[in-house]
Amino acid sequence: MTRRPTLKVWALVPALAIVLAGCGEDGGSSGDGGDAGSGGPELVNEGKLTNCTGLPYKPFEYEENGEVIGFDIDLVDLIAKELGVEQEVVDTPFDGIQSGADFNSGKCDISSAGMTITDERKQNIDFSDPYFDATQALVTKKGSGISDITDLDGKNLGVQNSTTGFDYANENAKGANIVNFEDLGLLLTAVESGQVDAGINDNGVLFDWVKDKTDFEVVKEFETGEQYGMGVRKGNTALLDVVNKVLADAKSSGEYDTIYEKWFGTKPADN
Repeated sequence: MTRRPTLKVWALVPALAIVLAGCGEDGGSSGDGGDAGSGGPELVNEGKLTNCTGLPYKPFEYEENGEVIGFDIDLVDLIAKELGVEQEVVDTPFDGIQSGADFNSGKCDISSAGMTITDERKQNIDFSDPYFDATQALVTKKGSGISDITDLDGKNLGVQNSTTGFDYANENAKGANIVNFEDLGLLLTAVESGQVDAGINDNGVLFDWVKDKTDFEVVKEFETGEQYGMGVRKGNTALLDVVNKVLADAKSSGEYDTIYEKWFGTKPADN
């Protein structure tokens, strides 16, 4: 497996870099980037497909033995292969991804970050075709007496900043004390330590977490009908066309099912 360096980036590049990252109609960026093969989309770093994501988000993207792996990472590897380059992962706060700032500043080409397609985010970035179905879920310690969001009045509910779980909790858990965390790892640590009484996030990551944390359980799923998409800078149709082609080809060939089963232990119900 190709080793992927993880670049931890916690601030946007200076304003000058934003100017230098101005793009043409083909969606490419100027500066140190280059074509991904003859006639391909321009990339912010020559020879690399730079993927902004927020770690950890197991099993979609997380670090193990110094390497970033996961379901999303394997899919982006297929896109990088199509472009004739290697994937490079940039670990960055999620807000910079979903707001479009990371694309506009030239920090990355693509984001595969377990990111739900929403109308609000569509104003900031362009999304690929959907590639994964998700919904919100509630996790808590076994025996807590919490079985639904209505049981959280006066209790602490952990959420992850700038996520659909954050939005769902603020809209539906009116009696709870909402405690916001920068990333999923901090949120789940707070659930485990008892800092919060429960946590809300996407069902895929929570079900994966309770496999190892057997004192905890997912007690409720909320049918929010979410779908994940990969994000690119608005107007970057050259790259978006490649992403959609690779996703469609992977589903048609069965490669998507193989990758899905590798990370979730079962094949998807449908594509």
